[in-house]
Amino acid sequence: MKLFNNTVSAFVVAVIFLLIVPLPTWLLDFMFIANLTISFVILLTTMYIKESLEFSIYPSLLLITTLFRLALNVSSTRKILTNGGYAGEVVKTFGEFVIQGNVVVGLVIFLIIVLVQFIVITKGSERVAEVSARFTLDAMPGKQMAIDADLSSGLIDEETARTRRSKIQREADFFGAMDGASKFVKGDAIMSLLVTFINLVGGIVIGFINNVGTFQEIMQIYSTSTVGDGLMSQIPALLISVATGMIVTRSASEANLNEDVIHQFSSQPMVLIMAAIAMSMLCFIGFPIPQVLTMSAILLILGLMLMRKGPEVVPAGEAPPVTEEVTSEADYYKNIDNVYNLLNVDQISMEFGYSLIPLVDEASGGNFVDRVVMFRKQFATEMGLVFPSVRLKDSGQVNPNQYSISIKGEQVAQGEVLVDHYLALAPDPDHDTLEGIETVEPAFGIAAKWISEDRRVKAELAGYTLIDPTSVIITHLSEIIKVHAHELLNRQEVNNILTNLRKVNEALVNDTVPTIVTVGTLQKVLCNLLREGVPIRDTETILETLADYGMTVKDMDMLTEYVRQSLKRTITHRFAEAGQLKVISLDANIENQIMGAVKKMETGSYLALEPQTIQGIVSATTKEIDKIKDLVATPIIITSPIVRVYFKKLIDQFYPNTTVLSFNEIDPDVKIQALGNITVA
Repeated sequence: MKLFNNTVSAFVVAVIFLLIVPLPTWLLDFMFIANLTISFVILLTTMYIKESLEFSIYPSLLLITTLFRLALNVSSTRKILTNGGYAGEVVKTFGEFVIQGNVVVGLVIFLIIVLVQFIVITKGSERVAEVSARFTLDAMPGKQMAIDADLSSGLIDEETARTRRSKIQREADFFGAMDGASKFVKGDAIMSLLVTFINLVGGIVIGFINNVGTFQEIMQIYSTSTVGDGLMSQIPALLISVATGMIVTRSASEANLNEDVIHQFSSQPMVLIMAAIAMSMLCFIGFPIPQVLTMSAILLILGLMLMRKGPEVVPAGEAPPVTEEVTSEADYYKNIDNVYNLLNVDQISMEFGYSLIPLVDEASGGNFVDRVVMFRKQFATEMGLVFPSVRLKDSGQVNPNQYSISIKGEQVAQGEVLVDHYLALAPDPDHDTLEGIETVEPAFGIAAKWISEDRRVKAELAGYTLIDPTSVIITHLSEIIKVHAHELLNRQEVNNILTNLRKVNEALVNDTVPTIVTVGTLQKVLCNLLREGVPIRDTETILETLADYGMTVKDMDMLTEYVRQSLKRTITHRFAEAGQLKVISLDANIENQIMGAVKKMETGSYLALEPQTIQGIVSATTKEIDKIKDLVATPIIITSPIVRVYFKKLIDQFYPNTTVLSFNEIDPDVKIQALGNITVA
């Protein structure tokens, strides 16, 4: 087997020697036959493959076969000029069969074949290869992002993504190579014309010098051998040119060329019948009646047979074909699998009114999909979660300028934007003098105005913040995803996170999951972190902490608290500004009341406070938050570690966006500035 592994290398070396070493005529005949055979095999291979990458060696093979033909041209030219015009039986037979005693006819046929190859096939193949290479390279970024989106949404695994990326790279390399390799065929056609001219002129001159015979005898000898040699090089070259055109025009398909041609022509029997009628009309303008009627009859019979055959009958036990025509909704749902498809719920979906479709449709120049992809990258970098793909669809249920956002099939938000307008946010809401359509910014509920393009410059000079419609929708979507991130983290995504962590710390994952904590437990802890806006990117630290406490602590809230304390650097950087944390402290008396009301159970613990106590704590909290609402965007309340989780659950019912931290979750390097203290009289 090792000997055969070097066959191609040995063949290329032998071809190079053909340019120098004279060959006996019997061996030259064998080489000509081998060249013709190889060309036929290559042509048939390109017709039976389903996509170009199945014959990825073709660019290199094109160079080798071109070099082989040129080497045979040189060897045959040497024989023609030194052996009285005799270059073997193959060349002689080809020349005599084509010329048949007429030199001019033979040369004209040879010239036509060369021009057909050079002008029609080679030129077209070269252009197709160039365009295919350009479009393949231009489409690479979009294909890569599509693979990343499928991978992040769990539709494919890492191995499939790697295979698809490799295929995209191979396609780009293949068509790039074909763009250059097609020049070999073009150069080969030009070289054939030159060799033919040299053989004919050189042979005539040598014939006169050696006194081979009369002018007619010399012309007969050397024109026969020249045409025979030219055809023996150009027939294989023509086959290779056709193969080149086949492979660069071959799109991905589920079948080979023969099956595709038969299926696609036979799918329209009425076309054959109409063609038969049109062909029969040619009899009235003088075309030969027997031939025309024969062709018309063949087309008519084929068309009628295909019409009578109708749709294929599916054998019992086999699934119906995917392309089965559905004539009604009832017929479609007779297949129970189609009913089950209705049960699938999209993690994130958006519906758009028809006026907003140009913002989303890439064919209309919309860049909404690209913006979502870039936000997914940003969100994954910040929070450590790759949210699934967003399903986009138009809907007649919403107003033309409205859109809605749904999480797991249920609408959670709705907004309205005006295409070709800008959302203007005033620098000072009390002095908003700009004319426009009043509205509310959907993501944060800020008063704003929609202004037209002609007021844009005036608004910018007045200090207004202008936001285009696409950015308004993206901002709204991003805020919704941040709020509902804990709902989007399912067990499939947790497995994806663990798979990614295994690449850098396989021992930690194998020792912790599922030995100490299950995937379900890990999911609940991660969801608790995301619910309060804590990034889960440092999965290694999270698993290390769960490995330390998971065996003894079964309360999910307590496990989460231990993890939060391990992530104190992440939490501090998340909520601190310029190395400073502005907070409201919680009075010790309130903390004691909360701890005294904690009731522990086997499955966890809960808070059992009197309604009057709860009202007092909430009122005191409201009072302190109102004092600092103009100083900080998000109020932060700091408590002792043991109280934090219970106070957070209590206050979430009234202030869901309030951040509650414990002292153990704050980095010692950060300065804490107390802006107030929650106390109950």
